[in-house]
Amino acid sequence: MLCYETFVTFCLGAAGYGGLECLYRGRTHWTMLCAGGLCLLALQALNRRLAGRPLALRCLAGAGFITGFELAVGLLCNRLLGWRVWDYSAQWGNLWGQVCPRFSAYWYLLCLALLPVLDRADLRPRPGRRPPSAERR
Repeated sequence: MLCYETFVTFCLGAAGYGGLECLYRGRTHWTMLCAGGLCLLALQALNRRLAGRPLALRCLAGAGFITGFELAVGLLCNRLLGWRVWDYSAQWGNLWGQVCPRFSAYWYLLCLALLPVLDRADLRPRPGRRPPSAERR
């Protein structure tokens, strides 16, 4: 079951981020599909680890993770390999053209919408939580 959940979560992240990027930029790159899938898996793990903490704090942690991951992928794909997938060098506050405060704020807003959905979709048993089968009765 864990492999299936991981696979589905990865695919949802890849398709979801790829779709958002196509809506925003009109195109995407295969590396962004991989990044979207890995980020959703990481957000799910982060959300579980920070369960019970305020949503604002979980969103800040999620946005921080995504920004750090974006920096790592950008340095690899854009700077090292020269693929030019994106370039934020014209954005205010950018770091090497790979990340900027504007997109970090977008990641925060994305987490604000996504983390409550991940909470509802998490079917793993937790202390104080009734199993999903008991909630249906």
